[in-house]
Amino acid sequence: MSRESNAGAQTPKNPGWAGETGEFTHLTEADVRGTAYVGRRPPEGGHPSGACSYPYQRAERDPEAPLFEGPYRGRLEKILSRYPEKRAALLPTLAMAQEIRGHISPETMAEVARVLDLSPAYVRGVATFYTMYNKRPVGKYLIQVCTNVACNLCGADEVMAAFLDHIGVEPGEISEDGRFTVVEAECLGACGFPTAVQINERYFENVTPEDVPAILASLGASPEDASRGGEAAVPAGIGSEGDAEQD
Repeated sequence: MSRESNAGAQTPKNPGWAGETGEFTHLTEADVRGTAYVGRRPPEGGHPSGACSYPYQRAERDPEAPLFEGPYRGRLEKILSRYPEKRAALLPTLAMAQEIRGHISPETMAEVARVLDLSPAYVRGVATFYTMYNKRPVGKYLIQVCTNVACNLCGADEVMAAFLDHIGVEPGEISEDGRFTVVEAECLGACGFPTAVQINERYFENVTPEDVPAILASLGASPEDASRGGEAAVPAGIGSEGDAEQD
């Protein structure tokens, strides 16, 4: 194609995962994301090789739940078996604690410190270093909008504003119904599909302000909160509330 004809061609919007299957055009979104075969993983951790990589931000959690009892004790033992010393298991242990309770409180840090034979100060230093550990409660759905360079250039600020406006919160606040918290995130590693949004464990790609009502509706928000007077079709690849909570 000549430079002249190429310059005149209209560049389509990047379709996200659906346009990145290469020769494997038969693959569905569930195939690409892995949800077709991962399913719900058992709380005890399944095979030890995968026990360290479980999700740590689920919709269902209990801030008062015991951390290392029942099946979760079994998962802890599997996590510890993968490392030469207990200290090395700190990150996946914190991840499991957040999965269970939803955030990492000072009391939770102290419990993790005891089980790993570490000082509370050491655990706190690590937990506060990483932004993926919530140090205070968040809504059932933690909405992280990437506002780093690639997404910022493609309208991330407008997407962030749309989430805040439709839900009626400020950044970091929990909505009145307890369902949503919206925060800015540094690079989510999906620069090819800006604006990227992560809600709990799931990525939403190529998000625009117009997509926000449908995304919120797919998570169970009321039509009034989600749409503010207008209906929006659910964007391709956005499923039901159950899909959004997929482990």
